[in-house]
Amino acid sequence: MVHKKIAMEGSLFEPTLYIVKGMCILDNDGNRILAKYYDPNTLTTAKEQKAFEKNLFNKTHRANAEIIMLDGFTCVYKNNVDLYFYVMGSSHENELILQSVLNALYESVSILLRRNVEKRIILDNLDAVMLAFDEICDGGVILDSDPTSIVSRTALRTEDVPLGEQTVAQVLINLMNNNY
Repeated sequence: MVHKKIAMEGSLFEPTLYIVKGMCILDNDGNRILAKYYDPNTLTTAKEQKAFEKNLFNKTHRANAEIIMLDGFTCVYKNNVDLYFYVMGSSHENELILQSVLNALYESVSILLRRNVEKRIILDNLDAVMLAFDEICDGGVILDSDPTSIVSRTALRTEDVPLGEQTVAQVLINLMNNNY
């Protein structure tokens, strides 16, 4: 049996696992801290992404809501101190699913940063935050929404990382800790 998509108002869409179109973290000026877009057909260039992020920030930074429909996307968001966390899905996506992804993102970042979610701290720990992004969503497919399991897979212990894969700063810190 072949299913055809009907582009009528109120019609059902084919079920898909590709729910998340993008996730991003912006500072309080609307500048990108970290962003990942998963749909190869929308927001394909960095210029389009930056323009969308600026528009999204301008619409949400003074609002007191948690959801907005913008440019064909359903966007859920949360702000904290000097950061804005966003998860985007298509216009017909279930907001509750997107909200669970947003909560997983925010809580896992919060746990990774020991409840100190600020721009400077995120920039200092950007590698762990990027790993959290990857553990939550891969190519638009939601992998996990439990913050503790996400953190357990993203928390790197430098003792377990081979010497050849450590940064110079990590090696120096390990040497200083072992000698003193």
